Amino acid sequence: MLDRFTMPLTHRPLASMARYLSNRQVTPDQVTLVAFLVGMSALPLLAFEYYVLALMAILLNRLGDGLDGALARLSGQQSDAGGFIDIGLDFVFYAAVVLGFALANPGQNALAAAVLLFAFIGTGTSFLAFAIAAKARNVERPNFPQKAFYYLEGLTEGTETVIALVLFCLFPHYFPWLAGLFAAGCLITAATRLWGGYWTLR
Repeated sequence: MLDRFTMPLTHRPLASMARYLSNRQVTPDQVTLVAFLVGMSALPLLAFEYYVLALMAILLNRLGDGLDGALARLSGQQSDAGGFIDIGLDFVFYAAVVLGFALANPGQNALAAAVLLFAFIGTGTSFLAFAIAAKARNVERPNFPQKAFYYLEGLTEGTETVIALVLFCLFPHYFPWLAGLFAAGCLITAATRLWGGYWTLR
């Protein structure tokens, strides 16, 4: 819901960082993989309840997620392969963070984590399945032309997900409630994407 407003705000700082990396021969795929590895460190950090360190890993991962695309556009290295590995690793990372909270306190967090992962399946599959069909039909993507795939909007997008992950880390004792609320938003997103995507493709 908020990505159309937040993404334009990040273009200039990401472009500046991308120019710095490009001058040092860093490739977009290298940024993607490093960001993923840094993000995955949040899993053990969360499991051992180092929430501040986990939050830093999460934020660095999200910075890298924006930076690899900016670098690809700047260097003319945009590709389907890059877009594929980027979104694939994103969903693995999101699931890992939720798993980290489940491991931190199984008695309190496991059920909420399972519900949120269930909701993530809905948002992720509806998002990616539509992108495949949109690519085959050459459907335009007016709000996010810089994306490597069709970016299907919804109530919970990248910005809302980052906000949720930050809140989880800042208020870990409220994870079941926060995760439940976010899961509800994700399920609404999945339902609206499935409905809207079906009628768009018809």
